[in-house]
Amino acid sequence: MMAMPFLPRINALLRPRSTHHTVHHALHSSAILCSKTLPPRRIIPESEIIENFLKGSGPGGQKINKTSSAVQLKHIPTGIVVKYQDTRSRALNRKTARRLLQDRLEELELGDDARTRVKAREKSKKKASSDKKKRRKYRALEAGKEGEDGAEGDELDGDVEVVKEDVCRSVDTKEQREDAGKAG
Repeated sequence: MMAMPFLPRINALLRPRSTHHTVHHALHSSAILCSKTLPPRRIIPESEIIENFLKGSGPGGQKINKTSSAVQLKHIPTGIVVKYQDTRSRALNRKTARRLLQDRLEELELGDDARTRVKAREKSKKKASSDKKKRRKYRALEAGKEGEDGAEGDELDGDVEVVKEDVCRSVDTKEQREDAGKAG
């Protein structure tokens, strides 16, 4: 029977070399599990869409003006038209234009329950919450500044004088000890 020369190398890789370099795994929760589910996207049949590729316009150089990379989609039953030209890639523009058309049709059908409106509500709630936290923080900071400079500071004057006297005494005793050490 022939011995395999690579087995010791595998064992060396599998066993820990020392106990300080061990990996500790922590349990955590994912935001994906906690997020609310959005309604599914509506799939639009190809027979309901007229798709045109147009020459782009605007910033982006000559290439965008020469090629037909802009996408125009028209939904036949509703008459909604979506034109999109963000990139020079026809495939990316087409994909994004279809997503925009799906979102607009969903808003038309579902109203406030549409994906875009649900996302917008969640985003505005998060923004309002963060703004509230910022206001609370700055109110606390302003209250602290008023305590230092305002009428409340007069109450602390006596305590500050006591602290100053204690510091002066400790400095004097330290100097006396140093002088005694030099003399001795």
